[in-house]
Amino acid sequence: MSIRHLDQLLNPRSVVVVGASDREGSVGATVWRNLRSSGFTGAVRAMNPRLSVLDGEPVAARCDDLPETPDLAVLCIPPAAVPDMIDALGRAGTRAAIVMTAGLDRTHKQAMLDAARPHLLRVLGPNCLGLLSPRIGLNASFAHTNALPGDIAFVSQSGALVTAVLDWARSRRIGFSHMVSLGEHADVDFGDLLDHLASDARTRSILLYIESVESPRKFMSAARAAARNKPVIVVKAGRAGRGVAAAASHTGAMAGADPVFDAAIRRAGMLRVDTLDELFMAAETLARFRGNRDDRLTVLTNGGGAGVMAADAAAARGVQLPALGESLKAQLDAALPPTWSHANPIDIIGDAPVRRYTDTLSALLATPDAGAVLFLHAPTAIVRSDDIARACVPLVRRSPGRVMACWLGDAAVADARRIFEDAGVADYATPEQAVHAFSMLSTYRANQRLLLEVPTASESATPDTAKVRALVQSALAQGREMLDESEAKSVLQAYGIPVVPTRAVSADAQAACEAASELGYPVVLKIRSADISHKSDVGGVALNLRDADELSHAAAAMLARIRALRPAARIDGFSVQAMVRRPMAQELIVGASVDPVFGPVILFGQGGTAVEVLADSAVTLPPLNRVLARELVARTRVSRLLAGYRDHPPARMEALHDALIAVSALMADIPELAELDINPLWADHDGVMALDARMRISTSRPAGASNFAIAPYPAHLSQTLAWHGHELCVRPIRPEDGPQHRAFLEQMSPDDLHMRFFSSSRTLAQSETARLTQIDYAREMAFVATQLRPDASEEIVGVVHAVSDPDDIEAEFAIAVRSDLHGQGLGHLLMQRMTAHLRARGTQRMTADVLRINGAMRELMQTLGFTADPHGADAQTLRYSLRLDAAGQLQSTGESATEESP
Repeated sequence: MSIRHLDQLLNPRSVVVVGASDREGSVGATVWRNLRSSGFTGAVRAMNPRLSVLDGEPVAARCDDLPETPDLAVLCIPPAAVPDMIDALGRAGTRAAIVMTAGLDRTHKQAMLDAARPHLLRVLGPNCLGLLSPRIGLNASFAHTNALPGDIAFVSQSGALVTAVLDWARSRRIGFSHMVSLGEHADVDFGDLLDHLASDARTRSILLYIESVESPRKFMSAARAAARNKPVIVVKAGRAGRGVAAAASHTGAMAGADPVFDAAIRRAGMLRVDTLDELFMAAETLARFRGNRDDRLTVLTNGGGAGVMAADAAAARGVQLPALGESLKAQLDAALPPTWSHANPIDIIGDAPVRRYTDTLSALLATPDAGAVLFLHAPTAIVRSDDIARACVPLVRRSPGRVMACWLGDAAVADARRIFEDAGVADYATPEQAVHAFSMLSTYRANQRLLLEVPTASESATPDTAKVRALVQSALAQGREMLDESEAKSVLQAYGIPVVPTRAVSADAQAACEAASELGYPVVLKIRSADISHKSDVGGVALNLRDADELSHAAAAMLARIRALRPAARIDGFSVQAMVRRPMAQELIVGASVDPVFGPVILFGQGGTAVEVLADSAVTLPPLNRVLARELVARTRVSRLLAGYRDHPPARMEALHDALIAVSALMADIPELAELDINPLWADHDGVMALDARMRISTSRPAGASNFAIAPYPAHLSQTLAWHGHELCVRPIRPEDGPQHRAFLEQMSPDDLHMRFFSSSRTLAQSETARLTQIDYAREMAFVATQLRPDASEEIVGVVHAVSDPDDIEAEFAIAVRSDLHGQGLGHLLMQRMTAHLRARGTQRMTADVLRINGAMRELMQTLGFTADPHGADAQTLRYSLRLDAAGQLQSTGESATEESP
């Protein structure tokens, strides 16, 4: 991914319109007019060999004729002319271009990109509407109107939607920092813009209209980084689109494109909405109300009807309206007339004067258990709405993020609405909108919690991966894509998932009886056929066979039935399994498939033969840990049954979560795995057991950790080595290292803390601890050095952390070593590990800011070949850098290297 030269694209100092025209109604004429009339203060030039003057301005025939090199070029020229013009602009020094031209075929597009690449020239489009940056008066588009300046960025794959949003937003006085039409996004895409906008000080929230995502890991990495900084809200077109047209498993059929996109949005910490109204409603809520952490809502209203509407909306959205505590009731009894509602919603009666509003609002804001407050007001002739607003604003300002407002009506409440908005209060047109917005906030907070989960490898027992790989390779060598049931269960067993004992035999009743004698009656008989995915659909399952006679009869009947129903199906034999009785067990489905965009996905839900009809399932992206597995299960209705009811005790959820984690690990470890169904997976108070399993494999290797949309924990980078007579483990940091990391910091001296963090505080906020331990391995790395205590527990003794820019050109690092271990070479060892890692991934340069008073660290930097900027980063710090090519190799100095201060 890259943010190179996006400043020239979004904040240019000069613009040239290539193909500027005097032909009324043409794109070139419209763009020229928009640029000149939008208030842009930079130079605006025209290029067209047909013209010498346009609207009184000189027109250049070619790039060499321009009086200066433009930052940005807007191309409105025929498709065949685009590549040569991009090359000419690049040679002239232009570093950003908007290609509005439609109709570029694959050859033209590739030639355009090839022309841009040597100059690092960024291309927006082709076939796009252009972009607007209202804060600098830039309208480099052929939109019909201009945008108001504001702090919302809107990025859309649809140019038509940009113009619609422009109209919609102007009527509501909503402003933008940037509006960008991506078009065919041959170069600049969602990932690039998310990275740029995440650090744009003028952008407070980011809105996206997405039709497709072509680079999923790039998109997810950029989205997760942006969502840590500011709200990112998404409208995704195609919710009703087709899923996988044909699949060999229930999972493949159920995990269609839209549920997978939902899962990606959830894991990235973003919020998905369905409509443009919801898009801006969510932006308003997250911009003004995001600091609220309440899960409950108390409604204050002067009209019973409005309160009932809010309560109905809360019930529909699952928003809790808490009961009023006795203390709060007593305060309200003293302030309100006897006829007040005495419940939530709090109806203070339609004749309420200003004092009644302020007394009620004061009582609610002084009561934390009341949660957030929805302030509902319908205008009356008794008291002016703006007087109420002015009286309540001081209370609202003292409790920021506690109040959301709904001033019902239009002109009569316009001033009151403005007063509240100026005080930073989120405002909504109706009670239903307000409650919906509150529920969106709950969803957003839940997604933000998932954003902090970066799973490690499987938390269950170490799998027998070698056994599974051998089994898979054997099947592929035989030309098979489907594993039989016995093989599939062997795979599950190798990954720690309990399975019912099963034997694979030939299609012979005697062989089935011999297997049943080994297992013990009663047994289950199933057909084995690579051509029959769902055995029960053709009578290929017989249950509770109590002796050899019943088994023999069932085998003969099953073969006859299948030959009649599916005469072309190959019969590979029978599976015989023990008839397990667990009357309290719930039938579940756990599966995995490969989405064409986001790669491997995992499905969980209610299982059985009616699994598609029940439609109770949830999808997530791997990798998983127990927190993410728990969240996946919680999104299904069957989770309530698993919690226990009547005489059914709760299921052992840890076993279910471990099974999901095992499937995640299986998808990471076995690239050939294309589809997996465990249906049914029984779950009860004793644990889980797989009764049936179906697996499809492929030589195309669609799974594997490299195809995950979210980079999993890189366990292969762990090393164990000898250090001063004992073992030292150097490995990537894990989310679970949070407590150890805090303990590590608490053992550091104040001076060392000051050298590392430029602060002597030993206390690290939970959010900061999470940020240091829950990292995105696609763009940053932290190696910890750990050793075992006498009680065999692990402790961190050193850490080096590096964060790369989105272009992976430069990585800024920081290092810390436990204070009592200075001078023993641990810092040098960690630096060697990090440098080797960054060099292997292609990072060009390492940098660090070092306090000038940190003599030990400066000496280490010099020893390792770093050079210092003689002018320094500022008066207190020096910036050191190291090239990571052959000329910048670290020199080995052994364990006697001078140790740095953290």
